[in-house]
Amino acid sequence: MLLALEGVMTVFDAAAYILEQSGEMTAMKLQKLVYYSQSWSLVWDEEPLFEEPIQAWANGPVCPNLYDAHKGKFKVQRGSFAAGSPESLTQSQKDTIHEVLRFYGTKSAQWLSDLTHLERPWQAARARAGVTEGQLCAEEITLSDMHEYYSGLGSQAESK
Repeated sequence: MLLALEGVMTVFDAAAYILEQSGEMTAMKLQKLVYYSQSWSLVWDEEPLFEEPIQAWANGPVCPNLYDAHKGKFKVQRGSFAAGSPESLTQSQKDTIHEVLRFYGTKSAQWLSDLTHLERPWQAARARAGVTEGQLCAEEITLSDMHEYYSGLGSQAESK
């Protein structure tokens, strides 16, 4: 578990900001955009965007805290969660999320899920858990795995 860091918001703050900027979307797509926002924050800002863990579920990365808030909903929108304050973001955090939305925001939830299955952080967490495709898994995707992998993608990391 991470210690509380100054300037680190909650996953609900990030989700609320994503929904404020992009409008209604599927809960699955929101989960993937939150994951990519966290990953690229580690690369571009050299700090986590939020403290809550992300796990390597069968359909890709999922933040269980966020999942519990939208469980049973197919689509979510700004106001779907009682928690979440987009106003708490710094300009740097907003810039990171804007870049994530610019690149990933037009993609479908399934496309984003498929992409995460091809990437090392999700694969490594599932390998640590010893699960195969489609099996339930609660293994955390580590911040260090996210940082190492996405830092290595080069040209995208340079775009911000």
